[in-house]
Amino acid sequence: MSFPLLTATAALPAVGAVATAAVPAARRTAAKWLALLVSLATLALAITVLVRFDPNGARYQLTESHAWIKDFGVRYELGVDGIAVALIALTAVLIPFIILAGWNDADPLETGSRRWRPTQGFFALILAVEAMVLISFESTDVFLFYIFFEAMLIPMYFLIGGFGDRAHAQGEEAASTQRSYAAVKFLLYNLVGGLIMLAAVIGLYVVAGNFSLQEIAQARANGSLHMATSTERWLFLGFFFAFAVKAPLWPLHTWLPNAMQESTAPVAVLITAVVDKVGTFAMLRFCLQLFPEASKWATPVILVLALISIVYGALLAVGQRDIKRLVAYASISHFGFIIMGIFAMTSQGQSGATLYMVNHGISTAALMLVAGFLISRRGSRLIADYGGVQKVAPVLAGTFLIGGLATLSLPGLAPFVSEFLVLVGTFTRYPAIGIIATFGIVLAALYTLVLYQRTMTGPVKPEVSAMPDLRVRELVVIAPLIVLLIFLGVYPKPVTDIVNPAVKQTMSDVHKTDPKPSVEAAK
Repeated sequence: MSFPLLTATAALPAVGAVATAAVPAARRTAAKWLALLVSLATLALAITVLVRFDPNGARYQLTESHAWIKDFGVRYELGVDGIAVALIALTAVLIPFIILAGWNDADPLETGSRRWRPTQGFFALILAVEAMVLISFESTDVFLFYIFFEAMLIPMYFLIGGFGDRAHAQGEEAASTQRSYAAVKFLLYNLVGGLIMLAAVIGLYVVAGNFSLQEIAQARANGSLHMATSTERWLFLGFFFAFAVKAPLWPLHTWLPNAMQESTAPVAVLITAVVDKVGTFAMLRFCLQLFPEASKWATPVILVLALISIVYGALLAVGQRDIKRLVAYASISHFGFIIMGIFAMTSQGQSGATLYMVNHGISTAALMLVAGFLISRRGSRLIADYGGVQKVAPVLAGTFLIGGLATLSLPGLAPFVSEFLVLVGTFTRYPAIGIIATFGIVLAALYTLVLYQRTMTGPVKPEVSAMPDLRVRELVVIAPLIVLLIFLGVYPKPVTDIVNPAVKQTMSDVHKTDPKPSVEAAK
């Protein structure tokens, strides 16, 4: 038997989580280093997956299949296409930076505090989330995917509710209450979505007789499995609802601003740059492959919801006074672009959406982690409490600016390419939607530049006059992300070469081809 590379990639952080949690309480530093080393080893395995994957080979590669629950047709089936490989690489790259950025976030509070922050638990939970996200990207059995799609809510609940941001102006008791509220809201929203999806998963089994994505998709393609129109639509809605909550899509988004506001910056990055990508990924892998006709039926409504997310998220970001909430609403706007690209049903749109998932993860990580370093120095999330930072901490201000410019999709930085492809792909089939969506770009420039102006320029406020610049550990976190933003902005080909064949296969699943140009090129 060949080495089970995909299993090893997901199992390593799971084993690392258990080992990290078992480190004695007095050995906090050892727990941190263990978690970091495990994340780096996972990154090495993810790179191996990337190297061994052939974009022009079979659709699903490095496959594993073993009987699990025979009586119900459940199998332990793993396999990756180009889209999954890109997101596995993104996850494995970001986790070491998340761990480094949160190096001191779970240390004990001041002497005399009643709260003890178990460092080992913090880093163990991060590794547990990584393991569940990775196996979600790898699963080709619907039931197996569902288990980890839901299970990742548990460690995320404790990360949000148990390890909140220390920069809270209302005192520890109020902060604890708000963290609990944010964690419960996150859990309830996603549990409701998961329960609806569970009903759809059971319905799919009743219709298809098994949970294998590849077998069901093949049976649908060759006509041996027929679903009634109404059945397919109801099943699609059950799956899509859960993914739209996770994504998050308006109006199912309201848990995200609270969760990101009350989390530490590294956990906020884990939410929006890693966990939420499972929702948009699943739309491509499951909704479009399993329910192609229902996907086309629902496209007009989904595009309108995505357009509302783009404009609504950007408008609310403009009016935010809290730095983290601003980034949260900006992410809602960006996820609107991703979902719009997926359901534009063009190769440019879906390639752009997949590339956007990767680029949004990197750009949001860069911006939010720098914002976290800034907040930890001042002890406040409020924009009004800053001013003139660039004069006392120029490196911090410079990296903050690059992260912000990436968020507004400045040409030359990675998100520009993906946003451009999404808009082009949407405009060719739905020109009105594409035109209106461009207002999201204008609003992104507004909230990003206003944020930078109010925090980094102007007179130096007394509270920030002694603010230190980025330290070595913080530079190690931010510098590689900035390099990736610039590299993928100038040369996105390594990612597009991996995802484009998978996108073409997805387009074939829904029986869609790119629209022909309405005006012939001049000869």
